Amino acid sequence: MVDPAAIELLPDSLHPAMRRVLAARNVVPDQLETPMSALLPVSGLAPALAAAERLLEARRRDESIVIVGDFDADGATATALMVSGLRMLGCRHVDFMVPDRFRLGYGLSAGLAEQAAAAGAQLLVTVDNGVASLDGVARARELGMQVIVTDHHLPGDELPDAVVMVNPNLPDEPFAGKGLAGVGVAFYVLAALGQLLRSSGELAADTVRSAVNSQLDLVALGTVADLVPLDYNNRILVAAGLRRIRAGHARPGLAALIEVAGRDASRLRSSDLGFAIGPRLTAAGRLADMRVGIDCLLSPTVAEARPLARQLDALNQQRRQLQDGMEQTARRHVEAALARVADAGNAYCLFDPDWHEGIVGLVASRMKDQLNRPVVAFAPAEQAGELKGSARSVRGVHIRDLLARIAARRPGLIQRFGGHAMAAGLSLRADHLDEFREALAAESAAYAELLAEPNLLWSDGQLATDVLDTELAGALEAGGPWGQAFPEPLFDDRLEVVDWRLLKERH
Repeated sequence: MVDPAAIELLPDSLHPAMRRVLAARNVVPDQLETPMSALLPVSGLAPALAAAERLLEARRRDESIVIVGDFDADGATATALMVSGLRMLGCRHVDFMVPDRFRLGYGLSAGLAEQAAAAGAQLLVTVDNGVASLDGVARARELGMQVIVTDHHLPGDELPDAVVMVNPNLPDEPFAGKGLAGVGVAFYVLAALGQLLRSSGELAADTVRSAVNSQLDLVALGTVADLVPLDYNNRILVAAGLRRIRAGHARPGLAALIEVAGRDASRLRSSDLGFAIGPRLTAAGRLADMRVGIDCLLSPTVAEARPLARQLDALNQQRRQLQDGMEQTARRHVEAALARVADAGNAYCLFDPDWHEGIVGLVASRMKDQLNRPVVAFAPAEQAGELKGSARSVRGVHIRDLLARIAARRPGLIQRFGGHAMAAGLSLRADHLDEFREALAAESAAYAELLAEPNLLWSDGQLATDVLDTELAGALEAGGPWGQAFPEPLFDDRLEVVDWRLLKERH
């Protein structure tokens, strides 16, 4: 039940249904608009200023800068943002590297550091990764390179020895925007560099403003696709990016992706970013090489971007086919487990020797939704005898912390892990799978009472017949951007279905 006092705080000029919807999402009057002027200031994230100082030094010295990215939508957009932004701000030698997920794995590894050194890099900047890259940062320093880490993932007990660490989720970091995606952190670093260049007189204010603001379409895409909570700060960033896209200012690569997805850029919504554009971008990282996606985002013209966008679209179709088959197998594994136990477990550990490691995260997510239980799905890794896994969780079960407890109680069981409250990645030796399954069952037993509670679907209540009109539809559309932790309005009532049809044989 929404607190009537919270509704009364919102202005009468809003549609009555929207007042109720926004009050239920704890929106206060000064959060009704999303201007960039209300964004948490760059100065509030002090490490971003320190990173900007080092980047300014690299610009003045004409150093070779390599951006070390990641193979999901957040990492790809953050990479493209940093590469294009630094180039626009006058850094002449900027390139990027993304690890091959099937050989080098996630983040800045020692092997990737060696490749960067061989390519002549002097300064490495990680985006959407790095907080767990102890070996990679150490190896980079041995090879004479400095590393700036920009990340948003939760840190472990030990931090890498980077020259600067920018992460709103580090211990004792006072910055209020804990929900920033990796691309959001990268945006703050770029904005901080822009401020330094403007204040020093090295670049004109208009040049800085153009270089920074032109990245907002990438910030919107990466933020929505990474499913970080759309708190007020993130809604400001996403809304600003959507305004640019709708006004026809999307970068060529993003415009090409919108085109192959069959969407209208002038009416693009946050749900389009999450369900149409994001999956096409991440398909490259799941099945092939994320360089294809990043190259698309960095394309200077739509004509050059279109072939890459079509390639990403084809990879996404292949991803769907693989995912459908893997989900069918996953359901059979779950049915077999239920037949053995005759009761729902508190968490599920799934593995099939024919699964693709780039798709297991999607399978874990879908099975988590169906079971309302944490799910860890594994596939064989490129390296013989090793498994790569993705974990997805439900509200109230912090999956990264759960993995950390398993790792602490059974040293050596998990080779590597990292992630968030709701999602994590990990790797195991194949012969440790049964022991991990046992450890997961034991650790998740602490949540048995919570997980036994009904899986409630929260709605915004009923709507009177006289408000079911286009005015309400327009108000709901304008009330966003909607997304993770700021869900699109959902109403319920007893209705008579007059007609229905199947769309694209899926929906």
